[in-house]
Amino acid sequence: MPGTGGRGQGGRGPLAGVTVVALEQAVSAPMCTRTLADLGARVIKVENPRGGDFARHYDDVVGGLGAHFVWANRGKESVTLDLKTEPGLDLLHRLLDRADVLVSNLTPGTTARLGVAPSDLAARHPGVIGVEIDGYGPGGPLSHKRAYDLLVQAESGACSITGHPGAPAKPGPPVADTTTGLYAALSIVALLYERRGSGLDGERGSGLDGARGSGCDPAPSVAVSLFDTMTELMGYALTYTRHSGLEPDPLGMSSPAVAPYGAYRTADGQTVVLGTTNDREWQRLATELIQRPDLADDDRFRTNTGRCAHRELLDKEITAWCARHDLSTVQDRADRAGIGNSRYNTPSYVNAHPQLTARDRWRGVATPAGEIPALLPPPVISGYEARMGAVPGLGEHTETVLGELGLSAGEIAALREAGVIGEAPEVRGPS
Repeated sequence: MPGTGGRGQGGRGPLAGVTVVALEQAVSAPMCTRTLADLGARVIKVENPRGGDFARHYDDVVGGLGAHFVWANRGKESVTLDLKTEPGLDLLHRLLDRADVLVSNLTPGTTARLGVAPSDLAARHPGVIGVEIDGYGPGGPLSHKRAYDLLVQAESGACSITGHPGAPAKPGPPVADTTTGLYAALSIVALLYERRGSGLDGERGSGLDGARGSGCDPAPSVAVSLFDTMTELMGYALTYTRHSGLEPDPLGMSSPAVAPYGAYRTADGQTVVLGTTNDREWQRLATELIQRPDLADDDRFRTNTGRCAHRELLDKEITAWCARHDLSTVQDRADRAGIGNSRYNTPSYVNAHPQLTARDRWRGVATPAGEIPALLPPPVISGYEARMGAVPGLGEHTETVLGELGLSAGEIAALREAGVIGEAPEVRGPS
């Protein structure tokens, strides 16, 4: 049976025919594989029969489903396998015989214990690109540690430049998890591109209807750690501190690199965010927006370095001006002056944001609890719309996928009786 991925409105998708097996939990690896699924790959998510991906149960706000899970797992097929059993491991290897990629973010050492670490894949499944996402990368004093988004953001210094002095904070979105997943997906796409250029993709086959070729050099492996990703994102702060000897202060909604740049309350109780990135913009803000040519002529504020040094003085003046005008007036004047601006919003407003509505960015996605709205992925590819497949129920595709491997209904029933696979899959609600 050929892979089912990639049948978007604009075509089958750039990654149609690519089969990905995922041993994943939480957010980082699921975001990697969801990105691949959105681009047309077939993603087979292997889950523990007893509960599955623990992100399924972080909360139950989506009709009994976890919000993290439905966000990061659309377009996948769920297969339950107890990998602590010999039959479960055997079935995993049979899936890998027919796969292009294995993505995992299990605790350190788990893939080696399962026999699917990169060195194992090179020997037994040479056509499979092995991708391991972990916390700190191998070979260091922290390599053995569990790593979650908050822990790595703290360890990498990101929390020290977020929040306010004396009150550090974690950036709201799971930046370490999501960015690591995207780096992993980018690496996979790059290696698949290299494979196509080398002419090896034809040897590897497609879907679960035939084994990948084994008469070739082992596929490369990929290792991406949350810590390496976050230290990369900390590039400006690390470079600044290394060469200045100064630790950047957390500035809330401002920036340590440029000034003025921040959030200001308006007369109607809203918050406007104003930003300048160069001296010309500062001159326009001072003379055209807040109508203070005296500030534009002040030697203390002529350069960005000077403005950063006197940030509090500038913020005091801009705060006073914004407090005398409502949000629409501030934004209209800022637009006319060519000053970057935005409105401070909460998730409730963004769910109904006119920019998303006008650009038709929402799509319906099926889940076991019924259809829910979900945003299209950010890349807009001409001639292709992301597949936006269903969020799977735990074990929903077990019988189908095992049937593709040649197992009979009786053999599948025996596996279920032995606990190797889960109970009958969840029933999908109306969409």
